[in-house]
Amino acid sequence: MEREIRLAVLGHKRLSREGGIEIVVQELCTRMLQQGCQVTCYNRSGHHVSGAVYDGIDKTEYDGICQKCVPTINRKGLAAVSSSFFAALYSAFGKYDVVHIHAEGAAFFSWLPKLFGKRVVVTIHGIDWQRQKWQSGFGSRFIRQGEKNAVKYADEIIVLSKSVQDYFQNTYGRTTRFIPNGVNRPVLKEPQLITEKFGLTKDSYILFLGRIVPEKGLRYLLKAFKCIRTDKKLVIAGGSSDSDSFMQEMKNLAKDDNRIIFTGFIQGQMLDELYSNAYLYTLPSDLEGMPLSLLEAMSYGNCCLVSNIPECTEVVEDKALIFRKSDISDLKQKLQDACDHPETVKKYKAQASDFICAKYNWDDVAEETVKLYRRK
Repeated sequence: MEREIRLAVLGHKRLSREGGIEIVVQELCTRMLQQGCQVTCYNRSGHHVSGAVYDGIDKTEYDGICQKCVPTINRKGLAAVSSSFFAALYSAFGKYDVVHIHAEGAAFFSWLPKLFGKRVVVTIHGIDWQRQKWQSGFGSRFIRQGEKNAVKYADEIIVLSKSVQDYFQNTYGRTTRFIPNGVNRPVLKEPQLITEKFGLTKDSYILFLGRIVPEKGLRYLLKAFKCIRTDKKLVIAGGSSDSDSFMQEMKNLAKDDNRIIFTGFIQGQMLDELYSNAYLYTLPSDLEGMPLSLLEAMSYGNCCLVSNIPECTEVVEDKALIFRKSDISDLKQKLQDACDHPETVKKYKAQASDFICAKYNWDDVAEETVKLYRRK
């Protein structure tokens, strides 16, 4: 029997659904226990990214996972840096075999646990310095250096897409391990809460679900949707994630079209119902790591319409509708066609769930990740 691995995990906010990284950490860490790991997660202190109203009940253990809060400077631009530093410091001095760091920014401190003899694994969830909010200033330089530190200090680097794997090979000559995210097969829910709160029924709306940030392509989506002829609603579900001014800009753009609904951050049964009853799910992003919301949407049997960036097309293959990135005219045409041809939508719905659940499996992801932990 193989020896238990003492594992420290950092780079996420907390075990929650606040973002893609948080979902990945939660899904993996709960499985790591069955894979022979003793798991400690170093969480940020402070409130949920979408507001204190979403804060969960504090736990020191989550399905067998030890959780420790680290000091965090809760100011924009400093929360991630400060929490990552303290998490890396504590993991460096802790009795761990492996330290798994998620995201480029947190990888800035990968040298710390490495200095103290720990095996360091870094997961790159996307090329974060390309995101609009990190285009300049300290944050941009910090994240770029985090990427370089991962290349220099990490024993293993995990990437979630082939395009990012190519980027690391071409830019740094660094070999990485391609281990994509997974998905769970869900139980579909009848519309109840979404009907009571938003007046939504089965197949009555087009769904976007994700953080309200510029790189998700919401400007294109709103402008395109306002021009199509349909009685279907457009549901924009997600929190602002340090981008309140952009959220306000989007609401101003949508204010003269009463078909557009902003729900704010969604979780639990409401989230299940939104996924279960959408006519169409759309992700018009300019930039992604590996979009978990797209995997989830397909797992619920949704017809999906996505931009033609590699991170989306690698996921959907020929099982979804695709438009040209940033092209409002093409997006408008694809949306109109989907509304006008329910038989096409029905065809994609019928094959989405089986396809995506066979292709991406969290148990396989956890097993492959633990193999990297044990590599000599």
